Amino acid sequence: MPKLLALVLALSGCATVVRFQPDLKDGFHREAGAPYFVYVPSDWSADKSPPLIVYLHGGAERGADGILPTQVGLGPVVQASHGAFPFVVIFPQAPDGSYWGMPDNNARVLKAIDETVARYHVDPHRIYLTGNSLGGFGSWFMGALYADRFAALVPICGGVRGRAPKGAPFAQYADGPERVREVVKRIGKTPVWAFHGAADWLVPVAYSRELVQALKDAGGNVHYTEFAGVGHASWVPAYADPALFTWLAEQRKE
Repeated sequence: MPKLLALVLALSGCATVVRFQPDLKDGFHREAGAPYFVYVPSDWSADKSPPLIVYLHGGAERGADGILPTQVGLGPVVQASHGAFPFVVIFPQAPDGSYWGMPDNNARVLKAIDETVARYHVDPHRIYLTGNSLGGFGSWFMGALYADRFAALVPICGGVRGRAPKGAPFAQYADGPERVREVVKRIGKTPVWAFHGAADWLVPVAYSRELVQALKDAGGNVHYTEFAGVGHASWVPAYADPALFTWLAEQRKE
């Protein structure tokens, strides 16, 4: 396992506190047999084609209950809207000991996307990928692996660095500039808005800075927000900014 990812998993391994129960009254649906929750706006109807956000959770929310991914990051923002948040949102869950970007988890996410697109008539040209910490790494990795699927990426306190084992995403590329170049090349012109806390004690802010600069140098479409004095939990101010969701809603993949 990459040295940094091992640290992320170890330090974020304490259990997340369940602060709220995802409930239908707040728009959270759990179809029979689905191992994940989907949030659907209260004004949804079959004649609409809403945009979709795919949210990748951090290390502490791994498991099989389906609830933990809703408790940190984007979930509390969505829940607080009580049905007014204007995107459909998927909250897939990675099993214990795994991380985003590995083949089984990639298949799990893509299956959830396909099911949600069909069930809720999602606009296939307006599917967005975001995540924080472990999910921030996943947003970079999956955004590069499946750039044709996403209209925009929002990686928060993530990166692509670390000594990777066989089978890990982009493990065939040397840790450092070579891997960064390959990820950036595959992301191409996909719009990216990255966030990081300048005082992040777990994932070095240099990881986001490096990727953002590489995207700029390659002519990519990238925005970057760095929060002065903010530590690892940069997802709190990032997801609290309405401008992020205004920007997301404007992105469309032709």
